[in-house]
Amino acid sequence: MSRELEILQKLEKDLNLKQLQIKSLLNITQAINENVPAEGLFSMYESFLGWEMGVTKMALFINENGTWHCKSYIKVDGDELLDRGVIKEAKKIKRLTTVKNKNFDILGEFDIVVPVYHKSEPLSFALIGGIRNRDDLYDKLQFITTITNIITVAIENKRLFNQQLEQEKYQKEIELASEVQKMLIPEGMPQSDFFEIATIYKPHYNVGGDYIDCMHLRKGEFLLCIADISGKGVSAALLMANFQALIHSLVNKHKDLLSLVQEVNQSVNKITRGDKFLTFFIAKISKKTRKMQYINAGHFPPYLVLGDTEKRLEKGTTVIGAFEELPFLEQGEEKIEHGMCLFSFTDGLTDIINDKDKYFGEDMVSAFLQKHQGLSADMMNKTLLAELDHFRGEESLPDDIAVLTCKFGFDKE
Repeated sequence: MSRELEILQKLEKDLNLKQLQIKSLLNITQAINENVPAEGLFSMYESFLGWEMGVTKMALFINENGTWHCKSYIKVDGDELLDRGVIKEAKKIKRLTTVKNKNFDILGEFDIVVPVYHKSEPLSFALIGGIRNRDDLYDKLQFITTITNIITVAIENKRLFNQQLEQEKYQKEIELASEVQKMLIPEGMPQSDFFEIATIYKPHYNVGGDYIDCMHLRKGEFLLCIADISGKGVSAALLMANFQALIHSLVNKHKDLLSLVQEVNQSVNKITRGDKFLTFFIAKISKKTRKMQYINAGHFPPYLVLGDTEKRLEKGTTVIGAFEELPFLEQGEEKIEHGMCLFSFTDGLTDIINDKDKYFGEDMVSAFLQKHQGLSADMMNKTLLAELDHFRGEESLPDDIAVLTCKFGFDKE
């Protein structure tokens, strides 16, 4: 009779354990389906191992984009284990392993290691230090392994889902910024019998922070602009769009470039509070006087080339938006002659580097202009693009590139 009783008691105990396991599995599955936050899942894992499985010592380490964190624990200091190099030891283990008294430094402080891998990439390690009631130990360890796998996969799926959301958000931002960017680089530039304008724009990524423009003013006058903002992405594109609108709204308000640039600087500084700035070159050219007035606000000095004569247009001020008041401001002036070429660009051009670590620097820009200044503005830019592709080979562009080329042509007097 006692033998039968023992069998019945064991069957009842096994049944209770199975019911407990099924209940725990259902609770965790329901929590996952209800999208319980990761912290809630880790808390359930700790409670399940500690109270229901009788684990006296435990640490669960999770791989988050290559960085390991202790997310659930019982009577251990997870950060201290990480500092001691527990993950390096754990990576030697590929399946459920008993480690007590084996040749391990840190893992030897525990009894069991439960690893979870995706292909060859470790996702988590559960270190189990002891179980109070060791009856049905094998069955308990198998179930602990199951729960560890379920929790790990759920956390990994959350991470991948959040990563996908971030990618979708980033893509939408890129699409928005690309639309904004299209407004900053005109599809076509105005032409006349006095000048020919051609542009190049190549963003480093899908979105850049460069701006090129040409505007007709009063009869016989036009304005050329090129600018480069600090930073990239949506914020840079939006700020540059704001800057473009600002220029368009102020050009007819101010008769001279000095007052225009002063107000532009104040407006940009008010918007950015000095956190962002931009380099800016603006030139006003008169067909009647055949003179060009310009201000260079911290921009890479454009070239003004005619034959063997080459000038760099450097007069102006510091960058726009960094200070409430510009510390200094001056205006340059040049006489325009037939055949002259104004070549302005952002510093992405001279940042281009080839596989021999050689830059397409100022000497190469100067040599290119001397050799090809007789070409039309459009052909000059096409020739430049071909030369740049040949120069950099397989190297990618390090930054946005914007080029504004203006050729002057009129009957000589």
